Amino acid sequence: MKGYIKYYGGRIAWYVVTFFCALILNFILPRLMPGNPIATIVSNATAGMTDASAIKQIQEQYIQRFGLDKSYFQQFWLYVGNLLKGDMGTSFSQYPRTVSNIIGSSVLWTLGLQLPAIIVGWCLGNFLGCIAAYIRKGFDKVVMPVFMFISNMPAFGMATILLWLFAIQLKIAPSGGGYGFDMVPNMSWAFIQSVLSHWILPFCSVVLITIGGQAIGMRSMSIYELNADYVKYSRFLGIKDSKIITYVFRNAMLPQVTGLAMSFGTMLSGNIIAEQVFSYPGVGSALLSSVTGRDYPLLSGCTLIITVMVLIANLVIEILYGFIDPRVKANQMES
Repeated sequence: MKGYIKYYGGRIAWYVVTFFCALILNFILPRLMPGNPIATIVSNATAGMTDASAIKQIQEQYIQRFGLDKSYFQQFWLYVGNLLKGDMGTSFSQYPRTVSNIIGSSVLWTLGLQLPAIIVGWCLGNFLGCIAAYIRKGFDKVVMPVFMFISNMPAFGMATILLWLFAIQLKIAPSGGGYGFDMVPNMSWAFIQSVLSHWILPFCSVVLITIGGQAIGMRSMSIYELNADYVKYSRFLGIKDSKIITYVFRNAMLPQVTGLAMSFGTMLSGNIIAEQVFSYPGVGSALLSSVTGRDYPLLSGCTLIITVMVLIANLVIEILYGFIDPRVKANQMES
């Protein structure tokens, strides 16, 4: 027990240090972008005004309101203090909406798209990869080239093909958006049907790209394990193949579990390509708009959430490895 406490205590300490470093970079890097971040707000507020001094006065008021007249050091501690209160600031590009409100309204769309797509793609990819490694012969020769083609196809290419085929040519799916433009969000069956019809193409594009990479990775790891000495020795002892395969695929699954956890960690960043091609209202779209609009608070809020999720995913991986892989468990107890 002391070994576990010492091991995980040290790991958590490193994660805290990593988070603090990431927090500093998360604050500094967006502010290095060129351009005036409040230009759009001032432009909207002074539309039709011709008095240069009045325009300048309004600009200075907004600079003071957002704390941009303070030094970076002062801005950073103000930023940290607001974060501790749960305040991520006010968006520049979508003023006066708060960053928390923008992310909160986008995150459900991203989770609804990414979570099922990642799980389905991961399960199907690993299942097909296992079959390809174990059966080989005709199945492997037919399926693997397809996997190779799909995994090497750019994400925007897959999304564009699906959009062109099913939305433009066959006209059996909407071309974009999260729901019908003439509808107001509610819990009616008509609205749910509209959401599902707009969801299916982005979902399929993410799943197809995920399947290819997972299948190739699982096949390679499974073939490596099938040729390992312990497999040959187990067969020599007469152990049933079904029993051996259980351990083979369990060992081959370890890198795949890492990939799955990392996918969950970066899930809230959204699939920017799919969201842009299909005009899907997720966090990825908000992240891209924050970059193009030089929106420091929104960009920092999005990247901060992604950072926290990745760190949590990594910590969960280390904990799971202790249960999945006895070698890791032994190392943790000896630490």
